[in-house]
Amino acid sequence: MIYELREYTAVPGMLPRLVKRFNEHTLRLFAKHGMEVAFIGHTAFGEDSVNELVYALKFTSYADIEEKWNTFLGDPEWLEAKAASEADGPLITAVRRRVINPAMFQ
Repeated sequence: MIYELREYTAVPGMLPRLVKRFNEHTLRLFAKHGMEVAFIGHTAFGEDSVNELVYALKFTSYADIEEKWNTFLGDPEWLEAKAASEADGPLITAVRRRVINPAMFQ
């Protein structure tokens, strides 16, 4: 098992809209595409604690990451939800992405 950790810095004032998009669309579409969420949350203390959403997804391999992200990003339902949520401008200013492999600790 490997994990993809993603940190999204929201445009100031847009975090509630980003959370709404996750709750109404993204999480369900992740499940539709077999993308298992290990955890998701808002940074409550520390750097970017006002505008940051952090989550981790579980995958079986690097190929699994690529395949599932490609199908998710090409899903017409995702494209429609993303476009609608960003009708007044983007929700995210930066994405930090890391793939974490815990194999050496098992």
